[in-house]
Amino acid sequence: MGVIARLKEDIESIYHRDPAARSAFEILVNYPGMHAIWLHRISHKLWKRDWRLTARCLSTFSRWLTGVEIHPGATIGHRFFIDHGMGVVIGETAEIGDDCTLYHGVTLGGTTWQAGKRHPTLANNVVIGAGAKILGPITMHDGARVGSNSVIVKDVPKDTTVVGIPGRVVATPSAQSKEKTERRSAMAKKYGFDAYAVSPDNPDPVANAIGQMLDHMHLMDSKVQELCQAIQGLGGNVCTERLPELDMGEFNDAEKAAAEKRENTLDEFDPSI
Repeated sequence: MGVIARLKEDIESIYHRDPAARSAFEILVNYPGMHAIWLHRISHKLWKRDWRLTARCLSTFSRWLTGVEIHPGATIGHRFFIDHGMGVVIGETAEIGDDCTLYHGVTLGGTTWQAGKRHPTLANNVVIGAGAKILGPITMHDGARVGSNSVIVKDVPKDTTVVGIPGRVVATPSAQSKEKTERRSAMAKKYGFDAYAVSPDNPDPVANAIGQMLDHMHLMDSKVQELCQAIQGLGGNVCTERLPELDMGEFNDAEKAAAEKRENTLDEFDPSI
């Protein structure tokens, strides 16, 4: 992948994960996490070519400039996003997959002074909350999530959420939880809003209340449909007209306009300028 394509990929990934991002130019000049990743790519190339001192000097400059410390030896995949950035530390033997997200104050650190693999491995789609510490040569498997200020010293299975000191599992993947999440998402789209952060393992009481409301609405829709079918089967004439679509008015129009503006700005952006 070329440099320009990689830059556009980074900017697009931030658009998808940060609702505060307004334009490509704003992302380009105001996101220190992305600056740190770009500088790391250069220092990592120097490190692989045995220009070790130059690589370390560049990473130190990046730390001074962005507040993010990434050792030149660390391996980082595509679409890696460091939100806010300040205080993030990534050790020499850390490995990070694609589409991972780290918030401020996260440490991917070691637990020994012995040479060799001593830092964590993050698979794809891993999310680490603010202030969390991931220590030792452990593996965070695909889709793992770590709560803020947690300390993790053991492997985390796929699609599992862990919180606390030391980290403990609070949500594990199951067919039932997956079905519930998909059902809530479908109901949210039906009624005209984004079910952002509405998940069974979310500790936010407001999000949980919205999730329960969506479950109730889904149950009521199912019951009404069953009643209509039963009455129709007995010869009744009910439920013959479609329910009117909900009109979100100006709110819905504003959301669509904002989404179109963001897409147009991203398409028009040229990193070579």
